Amino acid sequence: MKYQRILLKLSGEALGGPDGTGLDEQVMASYASQIASIVNKGVQVAIVIGGGNIFRGLSGAQKGFDRVHGDQMGMLATVINSIGLSVALRSAGLKAEVFTSTPMQPMARYYMRDEVEAWMKAGGVALIAGGTGNPFFSTDSAAALRACELHCDVLLKGTKVDGVYDADPVKNPGAKRYETLSFVKAIADNLRVMDLTAFTMCSENGMPIVVFNMNEKGTLEQVVEGKGRFTILSNK
Repeated sequence: MKYQRILLKLSGEALGGPDGTGLDEQVMASYASQIASIVNKGVQVAIVIGGGNIFRGLSGAQKGFDRVHGDQMGMLATVINSIGLSVALRSAGLKAEVFTSTPMQPMARYYMRDEVEAWMKAGGVALIAGGTGNPFFSTDSAAALRACELHCDVLLKGTKVDGVYDADPVKNPGAKRYETLSFVKAIADNLRVMDLTAFTMCSENGMPIVVFNMNEKGTLEQVVEGKGRFTILSNK
């Protein structure tokens, strides 16, 4: 395997299936199967999931919610998603544990970096929920933070497309897919793969980001092996 320890970032909308809302059992089972395929080959996995299928804090703020309270609701949504995927992972035969950025026992364990590292080294999947624990930070930023803290080899962003394009490939069939992309160009061209805070953190810590299509079976294993179709973002 090219990568031995990964941070997998998933969107909440992806767990919601075609409608992008709620939790789709078939999608979670499919994701769990893909994750099991790499864990069973010795890859250490941490996962950060968004909460947009349940509640998006920024959208809530635009509709009249106080931003801080809206973001807190979004953090709780990520906990629901993480618990849901943990159940699917256990059904796939894996050890899975949810860790949260704020104390939430007995539903989940409080996130402590050393404990999570030990859990991953023992073959368990760590689902890290609750964002950074602070408002005004997205789950993209949380994923970048945890990837750097846990000394991951790469941050993998699972999406519904096979990489980063210069335009929306759904609306523009002629859109160009990048094989490689620098953080500087991604920021300059306003390619919103992740937010600026996440880009900056990954750039400053030399953490590459790989964007790939998580919805095609087998792609996660291919990406971890350094194969298949994806876009890799780095300082190069």
